[in-house]
Amino acid sequence: MQFLPSTPLAIVMIGALVALGLNRGLWLFFAMMPLGAAAAFNLPAVGNASFGIKELAVIVVLGMVVFRPRGLDNALGTLRPGQPGAIALVLFVYCVLSALWVPSVFAGMTEVFTISRSANANGIRSIPLGPTTGNLTQLFALTLSLAAFLALATHSRTWPDPGRIEQAMVVATGLNLALGLLDIGSAAVGMAQIMDPLRTANYSILSEAEMMGFKRMIGGFPEASSFGSFSMGLMGFWLHRYLVDPKSRVALVMLLIALFCVVRSTSSAAYVALVVYIGVYAVYGAATRMRSVLSRQIVITAILGALLMWHAMIIIYAAYELVEPVAAFLNETVFEKLGSDSGVERMSWNAQALRNLFDTWLMGAGLGSARASNWLLSSLGSVGVPGTVLFAAFLVAVFRMRVAVPGTPADMTVSALKWGCAATLVTEVLIASTPNLGVFFFAMTGLATGLARSTQVEASPVMRGRLA
Repeated sequence: MQFLPSTPLAIVMIGALVALGLNRGLWLFFAMMPLGAAAAFNLPAVGNASFGIKELAVIVVLGMVVFRPRGLDNALGTLRPGQPGAIALVLFVYCVLSALWVPSVFAGMTEVFTISRSANANGIRSIPLGPTTGNLTQLFALTLSLAAFLALATHSRTWPDPGRIEQAMVVATGLNLALGLLDIGSAAVGMAQIMDPLRTANYSILSEAEMMGFKRMIGGFPEASSFGSFSMGLMGFWLHRYLVDPKSRVALVMLLIALFCVVRSTSSAAYVALVVYIGVYAVYGAATRMRSVLSRQIVITAILGALLMWHAMIIIYAAYELVEPVAAFLNETVFEKLGSDSGVERMSWNAQALRNLFDTWLMGAGLGSARASNWLLSSLGSVGVPGTVLFAAFLVAVFRMRVAVPGTPADMTVSALKWGCAATLVTEVLIASTPNLGVFFFAMTGLATGLARSTQVEASPVMRGRLA
């Protein structure tokens, strides 16, 4: 075990979380979410893998939930058949078999791209399929993500508090902005080393990347796309939260902050995801009962927003045609991205992932074996059709969760969490290299699932034990 400059920060934050308890300290757990490049410690004996601060927090939170009075019973209740937790359990078992069994069964039958954990000195290499440490590390990472779902689904079901959940999202949004501004500010004054204690994970940190002379904002993450993906999740949450409650100034401010982070990330995936997400949100809102909860003020705002977007598109098109720097920026970030060296490389990963799927009789190369640049293809290439179907079933089960009484604070928070998950998913479909959608995503699914189920429990005569 290798201790790092970020290790004391991990100790302090974890200690404070334990002292506060999960109910009062949920905001502190979410404060660790923007620290995507900060490791609690490294493990040289396990492929030199990094153990992140937020991953360590997941283990602590799970322990806090399980080792409380009736905690184990409550956790088992989260895994009850017919609920998202039951599907998550089946998915976990399948992924264990995929990581530990499939690479050996299909060894040498296909070529896979290795997942680099260093500075890519030798580049991403294609090697024959076989068991590697990557299978173990990716299985461990997915286990922690599913553990985040289990812990927070159990906690929010037994101690439902929409206010504290929104407080946690406010903290995550504000800290994400603060780290982003510190990132570009420190680089601008020649003191980029200020961020070094928060960039200790043992993989490539693209902190010096620029686009059209702009420092790409990565905040506490290793590169712009992961920063943009996290910001998209926050933006999705706050967009829905504001639209169902336009009087909330906090929701409006947080929405603007998250949107700024998405735009300033200069991530082409985040830009495309933003357009797709808004389109999906608008279509879904028009086609479902969401229109019944949108007030007249929101309808007027939407109409004005559509008019402003139309004029903005005209201005952008004119600038693209007439202003060379604008044209160069849009070409580099969006229109010519697939033709770049990075785009060509990522498309080769995706093509190889498809070959991995068919070379292994639709079973995939095993969790942690294949690399892609698309969540769907990385899932198919890694865990095959069965694993991808289980992932899809879990997502459908979460998105179908409903609050017993519509229009309540719990209903607004659950819906906002699900839309935050949707925004993250849209982004990860474009960039994810593994099936694991991350701790933040599964934490939101856990909170949404548990809070929705708590309203159904409250409708019964007795609400079962609570967690502090």
